[in-house]
Amino acid sequence: MTSHTALRAPLCAAAATLSLNLSDAQIDQLLAYLAMIEKWNKVYNLTAVRDPQAMLTQHLVDSLSLLPALRRHIAGQPLPQLRLMDVGSGGGLPGVVVAICEPNIDVTCVDAVAKKATFIKQVAAELRLPNLHGEHSRVEQLKTPPFDLITSRAFASLLDFTTLTRQHLKPSAIWLAMKGQHPADELATLAQLSTDLDVFHVEQLQVPGLDAQRCLIWIRPKA
Repeated sequence: MTSHTALRAPLCAAAATLSLNLSDAQIDQLLAYLAMIEKWNKVYNLTAVRDPQAMLTQHLVDSLSLLPALRRHIAGQPLPQLRLMDVGSGGGLPGVVVAICEPNIDVTCVDAVAKKATFIKQVAAELRLPNLHGEHSRVEQLKTPPFDLITSRAFASLLDFTTLTRQHLKPSAIWLAMKGQHPADELATLAQLSTDLDVFHVEQLQVPGLDAQRCLIWIRPKA
């Protein structure tokens, strides 16, 4: 396994570019998580990306790019702890990254593949993250209290994402869908077939070190 000390400086630089002010302990946890992905990938095929530097940029930093928007949204939100569901989480992106960087958010990573949910549980145990949970289930069959936020990253079309998870959304809660290029066709389909949903913001995300388009789609049910 690659020594991850060489990845510390670029990770810290990316976090600084995103104005995240992460602690040394959080940087350590993110690097330990990356090492776990690399280790488990040999058997569990969590991601097609194999190079640690590429994993850092394409997975870890890409997931970190969600945090400024997420922090804006939760600023001033009343306690108790907010609950976030990450759907089709795979190896835990962005859910594990959120759990590490935002200990005040309770994160449930849901995946239909058992070994991926098992991996999330192992991450929670090894990195001592009591606010991280792995659930092996198809999301439409999951039995759980509703959530304040539901995220996805490359999970499904916007229509499928919102349709499959709607039962899990609290009143006044929102969806945050991480996408690559601006998904004009998906947005048009959603507007046509889900007229009771409001796409109230489409935000361009800047991913330090990644020369590719990324955006965040904010959706809520219409009042």
